[in-house]
Amino acid sequence: MKLKKVISGQELQEKMKDAVNLLCDTVKKTLGPKGNNIIIDHSAFSPFITNDGVTIAENIESDDPIINTILELAKEAAINTNNLVGDGTTTTLVLLQQIYNIGKEEIESGKSPIIIKKELEQDSEIIISKIKNISKIPSRKDLVNIATTSANSEEIGKLVSEAFFKVKSKDAIRITENNKAETEIIYKKGYYIETILSSPYFLLNNSTIELDNSKVLLFNSYLESIEELSIFINYTLRENKPLIVLAEDYSESLINNILAINSNQKTKIYLLKIPEYGINKIELLQDIELITAGKIITNSNDLTLDVLGESDNIKISEKETRICFTPSHKIDEKISQLKRIINQENMLLSESFVRKRISMFENGLVDILVGAQTATERREKKMRFDDSLCALTTSSKGVVVGSGVVFYKILDILESSKLSSNILQEAIKKPFKQIMDNSGLDSQNILAEIKNKDYKEVYNVITSTYEN
Repeated sequence: MKLKKVISGQELQEKMKDAVNLLCDTVKKTLGPKGNNIIIDHSAFSPFITNDGVTIAENIESDDPIINTILELAKEAAINTNNLVGDGTTTTLVLLQQIYNIGKEEIESGKSPIIIKKELEQDSEIIISKIKNISKIPSRKDLVNIATTSANSEEIGKLVSEAFFKVKSKDAIRITENNKAETEIIYKKGYYIETILSSPYFLLNNSTIELDNSKVLLFNSYLESIEELSIFINYTLRENKPLIVLAEDYSESLINNILAINSNQKTKIYLLKIPEYGINKIELLQDIELITAGKIITNSNDLTLDVLGESDNIKISEKETRICFTPSHKIDEKISQLKRIINQENMLLSESFVRKRISMFENGLVDILVGAQTATERREKKMRFDDSLCALTTSSKGVVVGSGVVFYKILDILESSKLSSNILQEAIKKPFKQIMDNSGLDSQNILAEIKNKDYKEVYNVITSTYEN
Protein backbone atom coordinates (compact mmCIF):
# COMPACT_ATOMS: atom_id res chain seq x y z
CA MET A 1 0.00 0.00 0.00
CA LYS A 2 1.34 3.41 -0.99
CA LEU A 3 1.59 5.77 1.97
CA LYS A 4 0.51 9.40 1.65
CA LYS A 5 3.23 11.99 2.18
CA VAL A 6 2.73 14.38 5.08
CA ILE A 7 4.32 17.83 4.97
CA SER A 8 4.11 20.84 7.27
CA GLY A 9 5.87 24.02 8.29
CA GLN A 10 8.09 25.83 5.79
CA GLU A 11 7.88 23.02 3.23
CA LEU A 12 4.08 23.27 3.19
CA GLN A 13 4.23 27.08 2.91
CA GLU A 14 6.52 26.85 -0.12
CA LYS A 15 4.26 24.30 -1.81
CA MET A 16 1.22 26.49 -1.17
CA LYS A 17 3.00 29.52 -2.60
CA ASP A 18 4.07 27.56 -5.69
CA ALA A 19 0.53 26.27 -6.25
CA VAL A 20 -1.17 29.66 -5.89
CA ASN A 21 1.36 31.42 -8.11
CA LEU A 22 1.27 28.68 -10.76
CA LEU A 23 -2.50 28.99 -10.98
CA CYS A 24 -2.83 32.76 -10.77
CA ASP A 25 0.22 33.71 -12.85
CA THR A 26 -1.13 31.60 -15.71
CA VAL A 27 -4.72 32.85 -15.60
CA LYS A 28 -4.09 36.57 -14.89
CA LYS A 29 -2.31 37.00 -18.23
CA THR A 30 -5.73 36.74 -19.90
CA LEU A 31 -7.35 39.65 -17.99
CA GLY A 32 -8.73 42.58 -19.98
CA PRO A 33 -9.42 43.29 -23.65
CA LYS A 34 -5.75 42.84 -24.56
CA GLY A 35 -5.15 39.80 -22.37
CA ASN A 36 -3.46 36.76 -23.88
CA ASN A 37 -5.08 33.52 -24.96
CA ILE A 38 -3.97 30.16 -23.58
CA ILE A 39 -3.59 26.90 -25.51
CA ILE A 40 -4.92 23.91 -23.58
CA ASP A 41 -4.06 20.33 -24.45
CA HIS A 42 -6.82 17.89 -23.54
CA SER A 43 -6.78 14.11 -23.71
CA ALA A 44 -10.50 13.87 -24.60
CA PHE A 45 -10.39 16.14 -27.65
CA SER A 46 -8.08 18.32 -29.75
CA PRO A 47 -6.16 21.23 -28.16
CA PHE A 48 -8.11 24.48 -27.96
CA ILE A 49 -7.47 28.18 -27.41
CA THR A 50 -9.29 30.24 -24.80
CA ASN A 51 -9.02 33.21 -22.44
CA ASP A 52 -11.81 31.92 -20.18
CA GLY A 53 -10.43 32.04 -16.63
CA VAL A 54 -12.29 29.13 -15.09
CA THR A 55 -11.63 26.84 -18.06
CA ILE A 56 -7.90 27.57 -17.88
CA ALA A 57 -7.88 27.12 -14.09
CA GLU A 58 -9.64 23.76 -14.27
CA ASN A 59 -7.01 22.43 -16.70
CA ILE A 60 -3.87 23.51 -14.81
CA GLU A 61 -1.91 20.61 -13.31
CA SER A 62 1.53 20.04 -11.82
CA ASP A 63 3.91 17.08 -11.85
CA ASP A 64 4.11 17.49 -8.06
CA PRO A 65 1.16 15.65 -6.39
CA ILE A 66 1.29 17.93 -3.33
CA ILE A 67 1.06 21.07 -5.45
CA ASN A 68 -1.79 19.42 -7.35
CA THR A 69 -3.70 18.88 -4.10
CA ILE A 70 -3.29 22.55 -3.12
CA LEU A 71 -4.20 23.60 -6.67
CA GLU A 72 -7.59 21.95 -6.29
CA LEU A 73 -8.25 24.07 -3.19
CA ALA A 74 -7.20 27.28 -4.95
CA LYS A 75 -9.25 26.47 -8.04
CA GLU A 76 -12.42 26.48 -5.94
CA ALA A 77 -12.28 30.29 -5.80
CA ALA A 78 -12.66 30.54 -9.59
CA ILE A 79 -15.07 27.61 -9.86
CA ASN A 80 -17.40 28.98 -7.16
CA THR A 81 -17.33 32.44 -8.76
CA ASN A 82 -18.26 30.86 -12.07
CA ASN A 83 -21.09 28.82 -10.50
CA LEU A 84 -22.55 31.79 -8.63
CA VAL A 85 -21.99 34.56 -11.18
CA GLY A 86 -20.76 33.03 -14.43
CA ASP A 87 -18.16 35.75 -14.93
CA GLY A 88 -15.27 37.48 -13.15
CA THR A 89 -13.26 34.31 -12.53
CA THR A 90 -9.93 35.81 -13.66
CA THR A 91 -10.41 38.84 -11.40
CA THR A 92 -11.14 36.43 -8.54
CA LEU A 93 -7.75 34.76 -9.01
CA VAL A 94 -5.94 38.10 -9.31
CA LEU A 95 -7.42 39.09 -5.93
CA LEU A 96 -6.70 35.65 -4.48
CA GLN A 97 -3.00 35.82 -5.35
CA GLN A 98 -2.54 39.27 -3.84
CA ILE A 99 -4.47 38.51 -0.66
CA TYR A 100 -2.57 35.23 -0.20
CA ASN A 101 0.93 36.59 -0.84
CA ILE A 102 0.52 39.76 1.26
CA GLY A 103 -1.26 37.82 4.02
CA LYS A 104 1.50 35.19 4.02
CA GLU A 105 4.12 37.89 4.64
CA GLU A 106 2.10 39.24 7.59
CA ILE A 107 1.72 35.75 9.09
CA GLU A 108 5.46 35.10 8.71
CA SER A 109 6.11 38.34 10.61
CA GLY A 110 4.14 36.98 13.56
CA LYS A 111 0.53 38.10 12.90
CA SER A 112 -2.31 35.72 13.77
CA PRO A 113 -3.86 34.01 10.70
CA ILE A 114 -7.15 33.59 12.59
CA ILE A 115 -7.45 37.33 13.26
CA ILE A 116 -6.43 38.17 9.68
CA LYS A 117 -9.08 35.83 8.28
CA LYS A 118 -11.81 37.25 10.52
CA GLU A 119 -10.93 40.85 9.64
CA LEU A 120 -10.74 40.01 5.91
CA GLU A 121 -14.27 38.60 6.02
CA GLN A 122 -15.58 41.71 7.80
CA ASP A 123 -13.88 44.14 5.40
CA SER A 124 -14.99 42.10 2.39
CA GLU A 125 -18.61 42.59 3.45
CA ILE A 126 -17.98 46.36 3.73
CA ILE A 127 -16.53 46.44 0.21
CA ILE A 128 -19.39 44.41 -1.25
CA SER A 129 -21.98 46.62 0.44
CA LYS A 130 -20.30 49.78 -0.84
CA ILE A 131 -20.14 48.47 -4.41
CA LYS A 132 -23.83 47.57 -4.28
CA ASN A 133 -24.68 51.06 -3.03
CA ILE A 134 -22.86 52.86 -5.84
CA SER A 135 -24.07 50.49 -8.58
CA LYS A 136 -26.74 51.49 -11.07
CA ILE A 137 -29.27 49.56 -13.13
CA PRO A 138 -27.96 49.57 -16.71
CA SER A 139 -29.92 50.72 -19.75
CA ARG A 140 -30.65 48.41 -22.67
CA LYS A 141 -27.77 50.03 -24.59
CA ASP A 142 -25.43 49.45 -21.63
CA LEU A 143 -26.33 45.76 -21.57
CA VAL A 144 -25.62 45.36 -25.29
CA ASN A 145 -22.21 46.99 -24.76
CA ILE A 146 -21.50 44.68 -21.81
CA ALA A 147 -22.45 41.59 -23.82
CA THR A 148 -20.25 42.76 -26.68
CA THR A 149 -17.27 43.58 -24.45
CA SER A 150 -17.43 40.24 -22.63
CA ALA A 151 -17.54 38.29 -25.89
CA ASN A 152 -15.00 40.61 -27.56
CA SER A 153 -17.32 40.44 -30.57
CA GLU A 154 -20.02 42.81 -31.74
CA GLU A 155 -21.80 39.97 -33.57
CA ILE A 156 -21.90 37.68 -30.51
CA GLY A 157 -22.90 40.53 -28.21
CA LYS A 158 -25.79 41.47 -30.47
CA LEU A 159 -27.07 37.88 -30.83
CA VAL A 160 -26.85 37.14 -27.09
CA SER A 161 -28.48 40.41 -26.01
CA GLU A 162 -31.34 40.00 -28.51
CA ALA A 163 -32.02 36.50 -27.17
CA PHE A 164 -31.81 37.69 -23.56
CA PHE A 165 -34.17 40.64 -24.13
CA LYS A 166 -36.68 38.30 -25.75
CA VAL A 167 -36.88 35.65 -23.02
CA LYS A 168 -35.59 37.75 -20.08
CA SER A 169 -33.80 34.84 -18.39
CA LYS A 170 -30.41 33.17 -18.72
CA ASP A 171 -32.02 29.86 -17.78
CA ALA A 172 -34.25 30.04 -20.86
CA ILE A 173 -31.24 30.21 -23.20
CA ARG A 174 -29.32 27.08 -24.14
CA ILE A 175 -25.97 27.45 -25.90
CA THR A 176 -24.62 24.37 -27.70
CA GLU A 177 -22.18 23.61 -30.49
CA ASN A 178 -23.62 23.29 -33.99
CA ASN A 179 -22.50 20.64 -36.45
CA LYS A 180 -22.62 23.31 -39.17
CA ALA A 181 -20.34 26.26 -39.91
CA GLU A 182 -23.12 28.78 -39.34
CA THR A 183 -24.47 29.95 -35.99
CA GLU A 184 -28.24 29.46 -35.68
CA ILE A 185 -30.69 31.09 -33.29
CA ILE A 186 -33.93 29.15 -32.70
CA TYR A 187 -36.79 30.74 -30.75
CA LYS A 188 -39.14 28.14 -29.29
CA LYS A 189 -42.67 28.38 -27.94
CA GLY A 190 -44.31 25.69 -25.85
CA TYR A 191 -43.53 23.59 -22.79
CA TYR A 192 -40.35 21.54 -23.28
CA ILE A 193 -39.27 18.44 -21.39
CA GLU A 194 -36.37 16.06 -21.91
CA THR A 195 -37.38 13.10 -24.05
CA ILE A 196 -36.80 9.75 -22.35
CA LEU A 197 -38.45 7.13 -24.54
CA SER A 198 -39.27 3.79 -23.00
CA SER A 199 -37.92 2.23 -26.21
CA PRO A 200 -35.90 3.65 -29.13
CA TYR A 201 -38.26 1.80 -31.50
CA PHE A 202 -40.89 4.52 -30.99
CA LEU A 203 -38.68 6.76 -33.15
CA LEU A 204 -37.22 4.01 -35.31
CA ASN A 205 -38.08 5.51 -38.69
CA ASN A 206 -38.29 9.16 -37.73
CA SER A 207 -35.96 11.71 -36.14
CA THR A 208 -39.05 13.59 -34.92
CA ILE A 209 -42.77 12.87 -34.59
CA GLU A 210 -45.34 15.65 -34.69
CA LEU A 211 -48.84 14.90 -33.42
CA ASP A 212 -52.00 17.03 -33.62
CA ASN A 213 -54.88 16.90 -31.13
CA SER A 214 -53.10 14.44 -28.86
CA LYS A 215 -54.45 13.01 -25.65
CA VAL A 216 -52.08 13.07 -22.66
CA LEU A 217 -52.02 10.63 -19.73
CA LEU A 218 -50.03 11.58 -16.60
CA PHE A 219 -49.31 8.57 -14.39
CA ASN A 220 -47.03 9.23 -11.43
CA SER A 221 -46.16 5.58 -10.92
CA TYR A 222 -45.07 2.37 -12.67
CA LEU A 223 -47.21 0.89 -15.46
CA GLU A 224 -46.93 -2.87 -15.68
CA SER A 225 -49.67 -4.50 -17.76
CA ILE A 226 -51.42 -3.81 -21.05
CA GLU A 227 -54.76 -4.17 -19.24
CA GLU A 228 -54.08 -0.95 -17.30
CA LEU A 229 -54.08 0.95 -20.59
CA SER A 230 -56.79 -1.02 -22.39
CA ILE A 231 -59.46 1.67 -22.06
CA PHE A 232 -57.11 4.23 -23.62
CA ILE A 233 -55.98 1.90 -26.40
CA ASN A 234 -59.59 1.26 -27.37
CA TYR A 235 -60.25 5.01 -27.29
CA THR A 236 -57.34 5.78 -29.64
CA LEU A 237 -58.49 3.05 -32.05
CA ARG A 238 -62.06 4.37 -32.02
CA GLU A 239 -61.32 8.11 -32.18
CA ASN A 240 -58.09 7.88 -34.19
CA LYS A 241 -56.32 10.27 -31.78
CA PRO A 242 -52.67 10.01 -30.68
CA LEU A 243 -51.92 9.23 -27.05
CA ILE A 244 -48.86 10.38 -25.09
CA VAL A 245 -48.26 8.58 -21.80
CA LEU A 246 -45.92 10.04 -19.15
CA ALA A 247 -45.10 7.59 -16.37
CA GLU A 248 -42.21 6.74 -14.05
CA ASP A 249 -41.43 3.56 -15.97
CA TYR A 250 -42.97 0.63 -17.86
CA SER A 251 -42.63 -3.14 -17.89
CA GLU A 252 -40.89 -4.65 -20.90
CA SER A 253 -44.00 -6.63 -21.84
CA LEU A 254 -46.15 -3.48 -21.84
CA ILE A 255 -43.67 -1.65 -24.08
CA ASN A 256 -43.53 -4.54 -26.53
CA ASN A 257 -47.32 -4.84 -26.62
CA ILE A 258 -47.74 -1.12 -27.39
CA LEU A 259 -45.10 -1.29 -30.13
CA ALA A 260 -46.94 -4.25 -31.66
CA ILE A 261 -50.30 -2.46 -31.50
CA ASN A 262 -48.80 0.64 -33.12
CA SER A 263 -47.40 -1.50 -35.90
CA ASN A 264 -50.51 -3.61 -36.52
CA GLN A 265 -53.31 -1.14 -35.86
CA LYS A 266 -51.68 2.10 -37.05
CA THR A 267 -52.30 3.71 -33.68
CA LYS A 268 -50.04 6.45 -32.34
CA ILE A 269 -49.29 5.63 -28.71
CA TYR A 270 -45.99 6.83 -27.23
CA LEU A 271 -44.62 5.85 -23.82
CA LEU A 272 -42.36 8.53 -22.29
CA LYS A 273 -40.63 8.41 -18.93
CA ILE A 274 -40.95 11.37 -16.56
CA PRO A 275 -37.58 13.18 -16.86
CA GLU A 276 -37.39 14.63 -13.34
CA TYR A 277 -37.19 13.31 -9.78
CA GLY A 278 -38.43 14.29 -6.34
CA ILE A 279 -40.07 17.69 -5.99
CA ASN A 280 -39.05 18.67 -9.54
CA LYS A 281 -41.03 15.71 -10.88
CA ILE A 282 -44.17 16.81 -9.06
CA GLU A 283 -43.76 20.39 -10.28
CA LEU A 284 -43.28 19.24 -13.89
CA LEU A 285 -46.34 16.98 -13.79
CA GLN A 286 -48.43 19.79 -12.31
CA ASP A 287 -47.31 22.12 -15.11
CA ILE A 288 -48.34 19.61 -17.77
CA GLU A 289 -51.57 18.90 -15.89
CA LEU A 290 -52.31 22.63 -16.09
CA ILE A 291 -51.54 23.16 -19.78
CA THR A 292 -53.33 19.99 -20.95
CA ALA A 293 -56.29 20.19 -18.52
CA GLY A 294 -55.60 16.61 -17.52
CA LYS A 295 -55.30 14.93 -14.13
CA ILE A 296 -52.28 13.33 -12.43
CA ILE A 297 -53.01 9.71 -11.45
CA THR A 298 -51.01 7.54 -9.05
CA ASN A 299 -53.27 4.48 -8.82
CA SER A 300 -54.20 2.26 -11.78
CA ASN A 301 -57.73 1.89 -10.34
CA ASP A 302 -58.31 5.59 -11.19
CA LEU A 303 -57.41 5.22 -14.86
CA THR A 304 -60.48 6.45 -16.72
CA LEU A 305 -60.99 8.55 -19.83
CA ASP A 306 -61.87 11.55 -17.65
CA VAL A 307 -58.25 11.92 -16.52
CA LEU A 308 -56.90 12.51 -20.02
CA GLY A 309 -55.53 15.91 -20.96
CA GLU A 310 -55.13 17.24 -24.49
CA SER A 311 -52.72 19.33 -26.57
CA ASP A 312 -53.24 20.82 -30.02
CA ASN A 313 -49.72 19.87 -31.01
CA ILE A 314 -46.95 17.73 -29.54
CA LYS A 315 -43.54 17.23 -31.12
CA ILE A 316 -41.25 14.43 -29.95
CA SER A 317 -37.57 14.27 -30.92
CA GLU A 318 -34.69 12.21 -29.56
CA LYS A 319 -33.67 14.93 -27.09
CA GLU A 320 -36.79 16.91 -26.21
CA THR A 321 -40.57 16.90 -26.37
CA ARG A 322 -42.58 20.06 -26.96
CA ILE A 323 -46.15 20.35 -25.70
CA CYS A 324 -48.02 23.29 -27.20
CA PHE A 325 -50.57 25.16 -25.10
CA THR A 326 -52.88 28.17 -25.25
CA PRO A 327 -52.36 31.09 -22.82
CA SER A 328 -55.05 31.32 -20.15
CA HIS A 329 -55.92 32.99 -16.88
CA LYS A 330 -54.82 29.88 -14.97
CA ILE A 331 -51.41 30.00 -16.65
CA ASP A 332 -51.10 33.69 -15.71
CA GLU A 333 -51.80 32.71 -12.12
CA LYS A 334 -49.13 30.00 -12.34
CA ILE A 335 -46.58 32.53 -13.61
CA SER A 336 -47.38 34.84 -10.68
CA GLN A 337 -47.02 31.93 -8.26
CA LEU A 338 -43.61 30.95 -9.67
CA LYS A 339 -42.37 34.55 -9.46
CA ARG A 340 -43.38 34.64 -5.81
CA ILE A 341 -41.44 31.42 -5.20
CA ILE A 342 -38.25 32.99 -6.59
CA ASN A 343 -38.50 35.80 -4.04
CA GLN A 344 -38.72 33.38 -1.13
CA GLU A 345 -35.54 33.17 0.97
CA ASN A 346 -35.64 29.41 1.60
CA MET A 347 -37.24 28.04 -1.52
CA LEU A 348 -36.88 24.29 -1.99
CA LEU A 349 -36.72 24.41 -5.79
CA SER A 350 -33.74 25.27 -7.94
CA GLU A 351 -33.96 28.89 -9.11
CA SER A 352 -32.87 27.96 -12.63
CA PHE A 353 -35.62 25.30 -12.81
CA VAL A 354 -38.25 27.85 -11.75
CA ARG A 355 -37.00 30.57 -14.10
CA LYS A 356 -36.97 28.22 -17.07
CA ARG A 357 -40.59 27.27 -16.38
CA ILE A 358 -41.61 30.92 -16.11
CA SER A 359 -40.01 31.60 -19.47
CA MET A 360 -41.72 28.60 -21.11
CA PHE A 361 -45.10 29.88 -19.89
CA GLU A 362 -44.40 33.53 -20.64
CA ASN A 363 -41.74 34.26 -23.28
CA GLY A 364 -40.47 30.97 -24.68
CA LEU A 365 -36.98 29.48 -24.94
CA VAL A 366 -33.97 30.13 -27.14
CA ASP A 367 -31.43 27.68 -28.57
CA ILE A 368 -28.15 29.20 -29.77
CA LEU A 369 -26.30 26.70 -31.95
CA VAL A 370 -22.73 27.97 -32.27
CA GLY A 371 -21.13 27.17 -35.62
CA ALA A 372 -17.58 27.49 -36.94
CA GLN A 373 -15.28 25.95 -39.54
CA THR A 374 -13.30 23.78 -37.08
CA ALA A 375 -13.97 22.07 -33.77
CA THR A 376 -11.30 24.20 -32.04
CA GLU A 377 -12.81 27.44 -33.32
CA ARG A 378 -16.32 26.27 -32.43
CA ARG A 379 -15.36 25.39 -28.85
CA GLU A 380 -13.62 28.73 -28.30
CA LYS A 381 -16.52 30.62 -29.88
CA LYS A 382 -19.07 28.84 -27.68
CA MET A 383 -17.12 29.92 -24.58
CA ARG A 384 -17.41 33.54 -25.71
CA PHE A 385 -21.17 33.11 -26.12
CA ASP A 386 -21.31 31.66 -22.59
CA ASP A 387 -19.24 34.52 -21.16
CA SER A 388 -21.38 37.11 -22.91
CA LEU A 389 -24.61 35.63 -21.55
CA CYS A 390 -23.25 35.33 -18.00
CA ALA A 391 -21.95 38.91 -18.02
CA LEU A 392 -25.26 40.15 -19.37
CA THR A 393 -27.25 38.27 -16.73
CA THR A 394 -25.10 39.49 -13.84
CA SER A 395 -24.95 43.07 -15.13
CA SER A 396 -28.73 43.34 -15.36
CA LYS A 397 -28.78 43.43 -11.53
CA GLY A 398 -26.45 46.44 -11.38
CA VAL A 399 -23.20 47.81 -12.83
CA VAL A 400 -20.28 49.96 -11.69
CA VAL A 401 -17.30 51.52 -13.46
CA GLY A 402 -15.25 48.76 -15.09
CA SER A 403 -11.56 47.85 -15.53
CA GLY A 404 -10.94 47.63 -11.77
CA VAL A 405 -11.35 51.38 -11.29
CA VAL A 406 -14.26 50.99 -8.86
CA PHE A 407 -11.88 49.51 -6.26
CA TYR A 408 -9.83 52.70 -6.26
CA LYS A 409 -12.98 54.76 -5.73
CA ILE A 410 -13.78 52.95 -2.49
CA LEU A 411 -10.32 52.60 -0.95
CA ASP A 412 -11.06 55.22 1.69
CA ILE A 413 -13.90 53.19 3.24
CA LEU A 414 -11.39 50.76 4.80
CA GLU A 415 -9.83 51.63 8.15
CA SER A 416 -6.10 51.85 7.51
CA SER A 417 -5.35 50.85 11.10
CA LYS A 418 -6.66 47.33 10.57
CA LEU A 419 -4.24 44.70 9.29
CA SER A 420 -6.83 43.22 6.93
CA SER A 421 -7.54 46.64 5.44
CA ASN A 422 -3.90 47.07 4.49
CA ILE A 423 -3.99 43.67 2.78
CA LEU A 424 -7.20 44.42 0.90
CA GLN A 425 -6.14 47.94 -0.06
CA GLU A 426 -3.17 46.48 -1.89
CA ALA A 427 -5.06 43.50 -3.30
CA ILE A 428 -7.96 45.41 -4.83
CA LYS A 429 -5.59 47.70 -6.73
CA LYS A 430 -4.23 44.73 -8.66
CA PRO A 431 -7.03 44.05 -11.22
CA PHE A 432 -6.64 47.54 -12.75
CA LYS A 433 -2.85 47.24 -12.77
CA GLN A 434 -3.06 43.77 -14.34
CA ILE A 435 -5.34 44.97 -17.14
CA MET A 436 -2.89 47.78 -17.92
CA ASP A 437 0.14 45.45 -17.68
CA ASN A 438 -1.50 43.01 -20.11
CA SER A 439 -2.05 45.96 -22.47
CA GLY A 440 1.58 47.13 -22.20
CA LEU A 441 0.54 50.41 -20.54
CA ASP A 442 1.79 52.48 -17.59
CA SER A 443 -0.95 52.05 -14.98
CA GLN A 444 0.30 54.89 -12.76
CA ASN A 445 0.03 57.61 -15.40
CA ILE A 446 -3.36 56.39 -16.57
CA LEU A 447 -4.68 56.12 -13.00
CA ALA A 448 -3.51 59.69 -12.29
CA GLU A 449 -5.46 60.94 -15.31
CA ILE A 450 -8.59 59.00 -14.26
CA LYS A 451 -8.38 60.54 -10.78
CA ASN A 452 -8.02 64.01 -12.34
CA LYS A 453 -11.27 63.32 -14.17
CA ASP A 454 -12.85 62.40 -10.82
CA TYR A 455 -13.43 58.81 -12.01
CA LYS A 456 -16.07 60.03 -14.48
CA GLU A 457 -14.04 58.62 -17.36
CA VAL A 458 -11.90 55.50 -17.62
CA TYR A 459 -9.27 54.43 -20.12
CA ASN A 460 -10.36 52.26 -23.04
CA VAL A 461 -7.31 50.17 -23.91
CA ILE A 462 -8.80 49.21 -27.27
CA THR A 463 -9.29 52.77 -28.56
CA SER A 464 -6.58 54.42 -26.40
CA THR A 465 -9.06 57.07 -25.28
CA TYR A 466 -10.71 58.15 -22.01
CA GLU A 467 -14.44 57.45 -22.05
CA ASN A 468 -17.50 57.48 -19.79
